[in-house]
Amino acid sequence: MEFDLTWILLGLPVAFVLGWLASRFDLRQLRAENRRAPKAYFKGLNFLLNEQQDQAIDAFIEAVQNDPDTSELHFALGNLFRRRGEYDRAVRVHEHLLSRGDLSRTDRERAQHALALDFLKAGLLDRAEDALHRLEGTPFEAQARLALLAIYERSRDWPHATAIARKMHDADQGDFSTRQAHYLCEQALALSAQGDLSGAQALLEQAVAAAPEAARGRIELARLQRLMGQPAEVLSTLRTLGERNPAAVPLAAPMLVEAANATQRVPEVQALLQAHYAQAPSLDVLEAIVAMETADEATRDTARQRYVQHLDKERSLVAAAKWLAGEELEHEEFHPQVQRALDHAVKPLTRYRCAACGFEARQHFWQCPGCQTWDSYPARRVEEL
Repeated sequence: MEFDLTWILLGLPVAFVLGWLASRFDLRQLRAENRRAPKAYFKGLNFLLNEQQDQAIDAFIEAVQNDPDTSELHFALGNLFRRRGEYDRAVRVHEHLLSRGDLSRTDRERAQHALALDFLKAGLLDRAEDALHRLEGTPFEAQARLALLAIYERSRDWPHATAIARKMHDADQGDFSTRQAHYLCEQALALSAQGDLSGAQALLEQAVAAAPEAARGRIELARLQRLMGQPAEVLSTLRTLGERNPAAVPLAAPMLVEAANATQRVPEVQALLQAHYAQAPSLDVLEAIVAMETADEATRDTARQRYVQHLDKERSLVAAAKWLAGEELEHEEFHPQVQRALDHAVKPLTRYRCAACGFEARQHFWQCPGCQTWDSYPARRVEEL
């Protein structure tokens, strides 16, 4: 069969024209898609600025469908889902980003951090912990360690919290010595509750060494020594507390009185408390002084006058109520009702208040039950703030 070159010569121009038309069609389609993606993107931004999150999400989903390789759109969409509380959708977006092989190292670390935040917000602490550990050695390392610290505190995993706090302290990410002392105190309380007093004492001594200026280590150590029947050691520990942290003496005043009576060193402790009261008048220290003077017959009659003297320094309704409790009124039959009314009125004034969130409580806390902040409760009552 004879090969005819005519068909080849006729076919070449036809193939060229078809190829040119196909390329023009692809270019037009690509340009149209590129126009649609920015349009949807800017539409989503506009909705965000107008605080219309539902419409913004729809716009970003449209943009992602038109341009699935744009990581910034995925991050925007994931953050929107998280802010709306749709944590499962946020997790899927960020896990999809992490599954991409073409993702840069910077975006991969960013996606890992975003995924950890998704798990944290969703309350999936075990998965959040694993995601945060993967951020070691990245620019998000410091933030990840803080989040891990919050997780361990929330779950009361004090050994792991101690390890993270030590890492942050050694890396100059802040002074975590006081925080480490708190963790040691928490572990000591657990051992004491189990009956391991010697183990608890060893941990409390570590806490004092870790943060010598902090109050809790010495106060908890004094309580343990009181439990172990060592009043002389209690007195020695609390005297050192007064020297290193005078502001914490009101918290230790009742124990000082008890140790003074047990060791027969009342005059010494009385002088110590009076010196602290002269420097910083406090209701708790005043109560301790009055208690010691009331126990002594020689000063019993004048002990109550200290409440009146306190009124010269502070306008204290609590001190006034204490003084009136022992005062004889003209109409003594009404005294109980008046006293009950005063006691009810002063109750809120004798609470402790968190300086961070304002949460009030009848007892002093080292960590606020409301906002979880450490050392946010001053050692003074609400009336004295």
